[in-house]
Amino acid sequence: MSILNFRRKPAPADAPVDATLAHFLEGHSIEVMPRTAAKIENLADHLAPGTRVYIAHIEGTPIEDMVTTAARIRAEGFEPMPHFPARIIKDRATLADWIDRYQSEADVKQGLILAGGVADPVGDFDSSMQLLDTGLFETAGFTRLHVAGHPEGNRDIDTDGSMKIVTEALLWKQKYAETSSADMAIATQFAFEAAPIIDWVDSLQQQGITLPVHIGIAGPAKLQTLIKFAIACGVGPSLKVLQKRAMDVTKLLLPYEPTEVLSDLAAHKAAHPDFGIEQVHFFPLGGIKTNAAYAALHMNTDSQTADIQG
Repeated sequence: MSILNFRRKPAPADAPVDATLAHFLEGHSIEVMPRTAAKIENLADHLAPGTRVYIAHIEGTPIEDMVTTAARIRAEGFEPMPHFPARIIKDRATLADWIDRYQSEADVKQGLILAGGVADPVGDFDSSMQLLDTGLFETAGFTRLHVAGHPEGNRDIDTDGSMKIVTEALLWKQKYAETSSADMAIATQFAFEAAPIIDWVDSLQQQGITLPVHIGIAGPAKLQTLIKFAIACGVGPSLKVLQKRAMDVTKLLLPYEPTEVLSDLAAHKAAHPDFGIEQVHFFPLGGIKTNAAYAALHMNTDSQTADIQG
């Protein structure tokens, strides 16, 4: 039996839905790994038809597992978008092989092109720009290419705490997008506060970077889980939102939900229609089912469960 069947229904009187937030969440994407997707018997029970599903490629994951997951996602009615992390791809021939396998076995047409979190590259590639420069994605007919963004910077790249290198990289990708046949967008790291996200998106537009932003949001999860992931992923000053919550004993054991940051961003987008955020991208750190139920609840989507911790 489906947990979510995604029919619109009137919100219960005691649980009004924020229409601005519901609109902001429309078309959101979600990220999985082969091992997390394998825990879900049928993704169609939890995700809206056509949802874009990113597939994180963690170092050590065999390409066979990635392709199998992409094929399953496609077969169940969703749009697979595998990661292509430059630093775990040995050479041009390996990249060409991956692209061919994704396309021939899973009809993949989209990819997230990024450097990856590995400190030492395994081969010829060190950056997403080098992957794009091969021309292999466009030759293969990819219709959409996403690149990484960091609303609070990335100290692995800009060790001085500035945004100089990451901004220069986005300027390069903006120029690439202007000649590319593929639709492009920036998919970002998650953050926990709207103000720095708004400032960053506005600063991109001021610098001539007009690629639409798919803003990364950490889905509902235990506070301890979120803090662990946030530190590991290098989340910046907005981490203080979680740290402040952790100091409140009454909230320590309650699951974190991203409603405040999402509502603030949604309100800003509604007041400024040209604001650069185009979609929300969820990192389901508390589980795919939990994240899907949360999104359904806030989009006024018919659900057979009100317990988002399921």
